[in-house]
Amino acid sequence: MQIASSLSALRSHLLAQGLDGMIVPRADAWQSEYAAPHDNKLAWLTGFTGTAGVALVLRDNALIFVDGRYQVQVRNEVDLQAWEIHHLHNDPLESHLPANSRIGFDPMLMVNSQFELLNATDCELIPLKDDPFVAVWHDRPAAPQGAIREMPLAIAGESSADKRARIAAGLDARGVDYLAITQPDNIAWLLNVRGSDIATSPVPLSFALLSRTGEMQWFVDTAKTANLSQELLGSLTLSPMEGLVSRCQEIASGKRIQLDADSAPVALRFAVEHHGGEVTWAADPITLIKATKNQVELEGYRDSHKKDGAAWVNFLAWLSHEVPARLAAGNPLTELEAQAKQLAFREQQDTFIEQSFGTISAASANAAMCHYHSSEATNAAITADSFYLNDSGGQYHTGTTDATRTLAFGSLDPQRKLHYTAVLKGFLSLITLQFPSGSFGHQLDAFARRHLWELGIDFDHGTGHGVGHQLLIHEAPHRIAKKVNLWPLAAGNIMTIEPGYYLEGEYGIRIENQVEVIDAVPGFCRFASLTMIPIDLSQVELNMLTDRERQWLDDYHQQVRDTLSPLVDSDARPWLFAATAPVRVLVS
Repeated sequence: MQIASSLSALRSHLLAQGLDGMIVPRADAWQSEYAAPHDNKLAWLTGFTGTAGVALVLRDNALIFVDGRYQVQVRNEVDLQAWEIHHLHNDPLESHLPANSRIGFDPMLMVNSQFELLNATDCELIPLKDDPFVAVWHDRPAAPQGAIREMPLAIAGESSADKRARIAAGLDARGVDYLAITQPDNIAWLLNVRGSDIATSPVPLSFALLSRTGEMQWFVDTAKTANLSQELLGSLTLSPMEGLVSRCQEIASGKRIQLDADSAPVALRFAVEHHGGEVTWAADPITLIKATKNQVELEGYRDSHKKDGAAWVNFLAWLSHEVPARLAAGNPLTELEAQAKQLAFREQQDTFIEQSFGTISAASANAAMCHYHSSEATNAAITADSFYLNDSGGQYHTGTTDATRTLAFGSLDPQRKLHYTAVLKGFLSLITLQFPSGSFGHQLDAFARRHLWELGIDFDHGTGHGVGHQLLIHEAPHRIAKKVNLWPLAAGNIMTIEPGYYLEGEYGIRIENQVEVIDAVPGFCRFASLTMIPIDLSQVELNMLTDRERQWLDDYHQQVRDTLSPLVDSDARPWLFAATAPVRVLVS
């Protein structure tokens, strides 16, 4: 009823404005993957809680577009009588905009690349001056005001002043007067600060303008900055967060202002161009610079993964005992119980801050939804006749972790074993790969899919993504996926490798390690695993593994055992030694 009334209220407001419809994106003004409740308009309007999507509300119908990760989830969350479901990429929004219609949009929520695509259709896009959700969303949560903290130089590895000077020098060399910085993780990295506006995403929601001479204006709620040093604050000009657009209007005349077409609100383009300025379209240079980690940051990742690995082993050892014991007692362990226990083990680590994203604790058919999150309504039992998938990570003071393990607590049927083996072989194919320096992620993607393709199956998500340094779990610009990604991989990049397979209504499988790109032989790179967690081999068709694959598993498990045995609880150590036994022992 609430969702129906939300849709009705928005329609009435749009009609009063003489509009035929409105585009409602999942994105906030920062294009955040995880939006604060205050900014999650799509969830309030539709009930869909995924991290990617867009709605088109028209006078007589309503459409929602989501990608392959959410095709199952969206049908469980939205009113199918009110909403048509479409694929975000295969059946996109632009093909459904009615000709000659007047379609409203919020220019703070749409980036220029999206605007150009939609503006090429036969409808008329109307930038809204006022946010209609102010009028129709009466119980809207307050905007977040999370405190901001400084990251010590001993963890960041480079001072904010040096970073700003480095970026400003690049602007000056290109003849750019100002860089508009609209991505919160880029601002956090540049200022060596971390925030708490959004759970699991330690970035302050803010904007910034950096001049070619190094002066920086920070558009931020000053209530958040009380804990920051005067040394940092004194080097900046602080302004209210909502003042970015008007400031761009003030400085625009005769100036070149750099905007990122894929992340900056198109409202900034309008502000600059309508006031005599010139927009320089280019990727925010911070994005690429930030993705190549310095030696201090790399050491931080390694440290955080040791601690996260210890927490994982304590959890998996507990799980190996608890699942069969609870099944025997007729009281099966549930997804939410496992999730809570895993968090408790992480919280025992002295540098743990919070989770790096909402844990995916998924049993049986729930694991077929790539980004499933358990709730009281969906909380399933972990059984012995199907897989249990756990995808989780932590924000530590020295780094960010992300890993997935798929587990079995009994002997599964041949099809499940075959699919699990194919996923493992895809994982091994990519993680053992030596590739030319400067290769692109899309050039590597098929290595992880080949063994699945040979079975006539595939997965509808990327194979790997960048990971921030105590920042966002999905960090731009690098990605390993079918879609073209024109950012070459280089030593110092942090990525994940995570092939999977999902059979709707039955089960899901994914194996994921976080890796560091390192130099190999001259002219080539390879991946070095950061993740230190045993891989479940109980359901692998071991005869399908090559000698090279077996050797990698043995070497990896030896490294995990040697690294973690001094760090795990004493009662978890026997499980660790059994879980990292050489493959030849399992075969015999």
